[in-house]
Amino acid sequence: MKRMMIAIALLGVTSCKEVPKETIPKSEEGKMGMETPKKEYPEALTQVFDAHGGLDNWKKKRTLTFTIPKPDATEVHTIDLYNRRDKIEMPTTSMGFDGDEIWLLDPDNSYEGNPAVYHNLMFYFYAMPFVLADDGINYEEAEALEFEGKSYPGIHISYDAGIGASPKDDYYLYYDPETHQMAWLGYTFTFESDEKSEDVSYIRYADWMKLGDVMLPKILTWYTSEGSAIGQAKDPLPFENVSLGEVAKPDDFYQMPENAKVVK
Repeated sequence: MKRMMIAIALLGVTSCKEVPKETIPKSEEGKMGMETPKKEYPEALTQVFDAHGGLDNWKKKRTLTFTIPKPDATEVHTIDLYNRRDKIEMPTTSMGFDGDEIWLLDPDNSYEGNPAVYHNLMFYFYAMPFVLADDGINYEEAEALEFEGKSYPGIHISYDAGIGASPKDDYYLYYDPETHQMAWLGYTFTFESDEKSEDVSYIRYADWMKLGDVMLPKILTWYTSEGSAIGQAKDPLPFENVSLGEVAKPDDFYQMPENAKVVK
């Protein structure tokens, strides 16, 4: 099953940020997102959040599910937005994070990708801009991005040491100056490297869907790049059957299945 490894190589994607592992009392899980202290964000980022339905509305949501259709398989991604447990279901393979361990169920030993990278990778790109409200993030103004005669103001995102699998990653959110909707994401790849990277990959966010009071992408389009220059568009990646609700999945939904392997 080479599709996942090939997909990662073609998209040029990097690993996403793992939420610090913590034990959440069952009595408190349903309250998270509503009682957390208010965090201050740059005014420009707050305007971006508001253009997508508002951070308060996002924090009321508990479960996100979406489908990624691919030529040889369909992936169903499910994420608990409070504790970031996740699960990806494919025809012959599944993987996820149960709150303690990343796991892979691969009876045919055919999976050639990296579950430690992929299990929540597409969630992180898809849940923009809201995942940029996570803890351990630093913000500063970035130089505007110029594309096809239009200038997109930018926000540089960096991470505190120890946050995620690759805290040396840099992210750049670029937004439409008129609507404040997110337009581009730039990011660097530093997984398993001790050095920062100067090579920036770009995703265009140009097509949005409304799910209740929140806006999320309908498609993502990766672009080729050289240094910080944007090149040609690749094939768009669609997201289908998107569901965003306020009810949690049962705890055993994310549990590591029997015969699954722990991924380090």
